[in-house]
Amino acid sequence: MTAPPLPFLHPFQGQDIPNLLNGQARQRGSHPFIIWHPFEDEAHTWTYMDFAYDVERVAAGLLERGIGAGDRVLIHLDNCPELLLTWFACSRIGATGVTTNARSSADELSYFAGHAGVSGAVTQPALADLVAHSLPSGCWLAVTDHDAGVPADVGRRPSSGDAFTALFGDPQTVPTRFADPMASAGIQYTSGTTSRPKGVVWTHANALWGARINAEHEDLRAEDIHLCYLPLFHTNALAYSVLASLWVGCTCVLLPQWSTSRFWRLSQYYRCTWTSMVWFCLNALSTTEAPETHHYRLWGNAMCSPPQDALYSVKTMGWWGMTETISHGIVGHPHLKNRPMAIGRPAPEYGVSIERADGTPTEAGEIGDLKILGVRGVSLFKEYLHNPEATEAAYDDKGWFITGDQVTLHEDGFISFTGRDKDMLKIGGENVAAAEIERVLLELPEISEAAVVARKHDMLEEEAVAFVLVHGEPKAIDADLPDRALSACRAKLADFKVPAEVRVVDEFPRATLEKVAKAQLRILLESETA
Repeated sequence: MTAPPLPFLHPFQGQDIPNLLNGQARQRGSHPFIIWHPFEDEAHTWTYMDFAYDVERVAAGLLERGIGAGDRVLIHLDNCPELLLTWFACSRIGATGVTTNARSSADELSYFAGHAGVSGAVTQPALADLVAHSLPSGCWLAVTDHDAGVPADVGRRPSSGDAFTALFGDPQTVPTRFADPMASAGIQYTSGTTSRPKGVVWTHANALWGARINAEHEDLRAEDIHLCYLPLFHTNALAYSVLASLWVGCTCVLLPQWSTSRFWRLSQYYRCTWTSMVWFCLNALSTTEAPETHHYRLWGNAMCSPPQDALYSVKTMGWWGMTETISHGIVGHPHLKNRPMAIGRPAPEYGVSIERADGTPTEAGEIGDLKILGVRGVSLFKEYLHNPEATEAAYDDKGWFITGDQVTLHEDGFISFTGRDKDMLKIGGENVAAAEIERVLLELPEISEAAVVARKHDMLEEEAVAFVLVHGEPKAIDADLPDRALSACRAKLADFKVPAEVRVVDEFPRATLEKVAKAQLRILLESETA
């Protein structure tokens, strides 16, 4: 499916991702771009010129393996430079990098690889055998020489794949390509309200939009040092941090993952001035002692000006965004005072609408459904991969993107986040569709119906609790059914998606058309923790 030609000029005519990278390599050649600080080995720095050169080398290696325009490469890695090198190298030759959650199960990974129709993959030693068995037949596999973010004593080494260094080829063999901003550049799988994640396709223009608009929203400058620890297979780290840093030519310090004990030490060592926060990490920091002074001038988080700002002497600008929006549709101001705990104001680059169920606009103080107006392939994603029905269903009859989130507009113009689609959970910063978990539970022959809802959690924000009905009398079912159900979830789902518990019930509360009244199940869980 090819995106239709746009009826107007957009900011990225004649540009693509390699155009931006190579332009910065010429202008900022000797300036550090990526500083990789693994937890076990020595740190390594790529200047803008170094990084652009290594991208060309990996691009040459991909071409040697038959990867070309329109092909897709699975990038299944914890945070590491190889993830970025491969993603940018794919963009250099017109291929598409498919970034997937490194905590995915074998079942999930097989789905991603098969659904995307990948021709090859890049991963790390601890995940190599898993990836090898998940790939379609005929795919090649390249494996890094380290396990970023994995304890050194894991002791697993792959029996499959070639060394990642074998991908380094001769940059002179990479032909010049005409920049096509509407060509596909990346795919991320995101949880929706369906039982399988959807592949969100970004164009080069989408990625450039993310680079430019995120940098402008965040007030990033060439002298900034942006700490990045969130997973690069998500929009926040890739677009809010790395691409935004690339746009202004600043430095991005890349960590394998979040580390509470190392956060302040590394922030001080590198004199970091900017980072993205999530509530899990902010809560974890409360267990540490902050330095008297530091170099941070701004943090970004899901809400403006939380109480912790006073504790850490930093300003937090709130924001709201999705994989489908690439940037922030709602954002706080880096210089002006923001409403505490609001997500911000409508970003000037988007249309923002808050509506009642009948489509009429809400009034101040009223909860409504959030919709976003943008341009497909530029400020909004290109499409859901192989799913035109879902792509079209994501928009209303006026062309507004239906986010599935609910917000409240205040009289001062700020917006607060109220909740997401009730079948979406937020677990440790990850979006999880209840339907994903329910699908696995329903594969057990004893279970006739399943309902998964969220329960509040002090550190993770939420955790999943599953309620199940069984065929026949519940008393006739083995007492170990909850344990077997959890085992099935562990086998087929990423660990953060596994329910905290599974409860066998005699009946479900019902709503209209006999649907499960999940709101009542949530009330039950809330009453138990009150």
